Amino acid sequence: MARIHVLGAGTPTPTPTRFGSAYAVEVGGELIMVDCGPAATHKLVKAGLWPTDVDYLFFTHHHFDHDVDFPCFLLCRWDQSSGKENKLQVFGPTLTEKITEGIIGENGLFAHDWKARINHPLSQKVFQNRGGILPRTPPNVLAKDVGPGKVYSGKEWEVTAAPALHVQPYLDSLAYRIDSSEGSAVFTGDTEPCQPVVDIAKDADVLVSMCWDDQEVMEANGEAHRQCGTTGAAQMAQEAGVKKLVLVHIGPNLAGHGPMEKGLGDIRSIYDGEVVFSDELLTVDI
Repeated sequence: MARIHVLGAGTPTPTPTRFGSAYAVEVGGELIMVDCGPAATHKLVKAGLWPTDVDYLFFTHHHFDHDVDFPCFLLCRWDQSSGKENKLQVFGPTLTEKITEGIIGENGLFAHDWKARINHPLSQKVFQNRGGILPRTPPNVLAKDVGPGKVYSGKEWEVTAAPALHVQPYLDSLAYRIDSSEGSAVFTGDTEPCQPVVDIAKDADVLVSMCWDDQEVMEANGEAHRQCGTTGAAQMAQEAGVKKLVLVHIGPNLAGHGPMEKGLGDIRSIYDGEVVFSDELLTVDI
């Protein structure tokens, strides 16, 4: 059975229980990550998963709450490797290639780290004790900037993307759909309710949607533009006919009791499927 691990269920505002966006998807015997926000690598391990088992990473967009742990994940996955793992493949909108090269390229910001680990006898011994065979090679990652349409086909799954309306023209944003014989899941990333996301989510088993705050609060404080709140997420889920709506990217106000219960009530008045108000490290079956 395919499943989604909610690693990060929050926003750019850190709280004791939520911070940033990151998800791990088990499908077809493989492990995929969607976004890599604050402490995603640590949360992945807390969920009982391991960085070297992740062979694919898809970015919805490049706000820090969705990608700031990318350097940590890249270096940790490489450092924990014995040299026998699959090459990591990273996909995302414009800047994905540039950011990847800027982190671990020959002249990247963290090149000093991997060069020291390749060349120092202590690091070489740790690598050998892990089962590695010298010489140790630099990080080798395939990063690709992508846009709407079919992004990648795995052995038993495929990923397609649609444009999501967020902070263009400053950053491109994508929503992703993962289809397999085990079911279908859509990740909205950050977006306002929009037809391309509804279309890509049509009849999906699970819609993982941002839900910043109570929609009425967002309308009153001017934060409803280019973001989903409670009723925005509900309307997209209902129009797309998805079976299950998983709320993520939940802000501090909505995470509190009172606003949470009101928000769920507002959602259920529009959407007639199953609603999941996610916590970090929650696992959802597809």
